[in-house]
Amino acid sequence: MERVVQFTGPRQVEVAEHASAPLPVGHLRVRTRYSGISAGTELTAYRGTNPYLTRTWDPETRLFRDGAAGIEYPVAGWGYSEVGVVTEVSPELAGTAGMPSVGELVWGIWGHRSEGIVPAERMIGHTLPGGLEPLAGAFARVGAIAYNAVLAADIHVGEDVAVFGQGVIGLLTTRLAQLNGARVTAVDALEIRLASAKQYGAHSTLNAHTDPVAARIREATGGVGADVAIEISGAYPALHEALRSVTVGGRVVASGFYQGDGAGLRLGDEFHHNRVQLICSQIGGVPPELTGRWNVERLQRTFLRLVAEGQVDVESLVSHVVPVADAAEAYVLLDERPADALQVVLEF
Repeated sequence: MERVVQFTGPRQVEVAEHASAPLPVGHLRVRTRYSGISAGTELTAYRGTNPYLTRTWDPETRLFRDGAAGIEYPVAGWGYSEVGVVTEVSPELAGTAGMPSVGELVWGIWGHRSEGIVPAERMIGHTLPGGLEPLAGAFARVGAIAYNAVLAADIHVGEDVAVFGQGVIGLLTTRLAQLNGARVTAVDALEIRLASAKQYGAHSTLNAHTDPVAARIREATGGVGADVAIEISGAYPALHEALRSVTVGGRVVASGFYQGDGAGLRLGDEFHHNRVQLICSQIGGVPPELTGRWNVERLQRTFLRLVAEGQVDVESLVSHVVPVADAAEAYVLLDERPADALQVVLEF
């Protein structure tokens, strides 16, 4: 039997069981070891705030249409950070270059389910690099999100960069920005996360609740402001403060998944008067100017290579490994007590 985590309604979680399906031509079967929970995008479906629950995305016009839901409850098998063992390969795939073999550890996206049936083309080159613990494979996607934001920021050596939000992806962004040559100011409302930001390479930290963030950043840069700010939390007030924090003509990369109307965002203030560049970073693609050299696959593989080389630490980000039977408790933890958790991983 296959076990699948699903949301049956807002803040309602169950683990359903289904009979395993036959393996189609051109696919691999993977037995899941670990599946990381996204504390951003995934919680929007858990909380009932995801726009797809009330509207439909039209890929041709690239607009949302009101009046119909793109997804409905039960929402089954969400998740995009899986690692597991290949248990079956469709016979005609034997000998395909880069194809994982039975028994190998692989990373990819097949959702919170005990086994994934994954198209072969999505698994070529997805064998876990040697020397990595299996848990590290669950960070390929979240690492790519952070990496993509840093690419969009176009950081140069010696520049001042503010990173707003120091959850898992924010901490990885801080580390990657530092590796890219930035002097990083980390911003968050939780002191425990600011302490972690120091360990991940932040030059300084600011508390969003108690510090006048934009003023402090301008003071630290001789009144100029940061060259770049990366907003990774998905909170409109944080995006507004990021816009206030950069220099004239500075760049703000919005990489969070913002929900609902933009309460707390005033675009007639510093954004307008300082002619700030506002750039969207979204993991569906890389910055347009880099498409000749980069793609999402390269982001993921390069991030795991950095982990394997010891340049980025992911294992210390895992605060909880939760048996899949207790999945509902894991979501309550992330939803109600975010200060008590970083990366929560389901174990199958």
